[in-house]
Amino acid sequence: LRAAKEKAGGRPLVVTTTHFHPEHGFGLQVFRGESHMVCNRSQLEELRDKGAAYVEMFKTFGSSVADALEGVELVEPDETYDGDRTELDLGGRTVELLNRGLAHTRGDQVVWLPEERILFAGDLVESRIFPIYPYFPPEDADVNGSLWIEVLRWLEELGPRQVVPGHGEVSDVSVITDAREYHELLRELTFAQVDAGASADEAVAAIETGIHERYPDWIQPEWVAFGIRCFHAERSG
Repeated sequence: LRAAKEKAGGRPLVVTTTHFHPEHGFGLQVFRGESHMVCNRSQLEELRDKGAAYVEMFKTFGSSVADALEGVELVEPDETYDGDRTELDLGGRTVELLNRGLAHTRGDQVVWLPEERILFAGDLVESRIFPIYPYFPPEDADVNGSLWIEVLRWLEELGPRQVVPGHGEVSDVSVITDAREYHELLRELTFAQVDAGASADEAVAAIETGIHERYPDWIQPEWVAFGIRCFHAERSG
């Protein structure tokens, strides 16, 4: 908050987040009363439906995470918007908040500066990290790999000069292309396994090691299996 106020130089603060997941939106209580918070309606509804459960789930990820989440308060926005976009005027700088619905979550939002061609992509795009598929049925299955691919195509078509991913290094549009090609490969391999009659466990066993070998410098390989299971469910209906 102190850094944001210093950067703002006395101007009003406007706060948003790309999606409801803890590492992206669960520190917003420090901005309560100090800013105007904006997000899309799907983000708010997902926060209400899942926020408390995600706090408890993330607390199981280790003592350091549990300590960071101690006393966290789930903060709802001051303003929500419907549809696929809203525009903010930050004193002569135009910022667009855009979303295309279900992909990584129900209402992933990107922050787009059209004049500067800078894109804040959230977890729709990550750099050298296997994409996070929050596929935890029956508690949470609001992720769709094929729709995610379509969203990534749309982001590529924006033609960003600079891309700030949800995790990893700032890059250019190539980081979106790399992510899309990964999802497409995982879909192709998984759909082939489903069509051959493989179970989800069998598909993971057949595909996972080869994916790790194909992307040896990518981290968090545990998410590959979640992606396979998600595509398996999509194909098998």
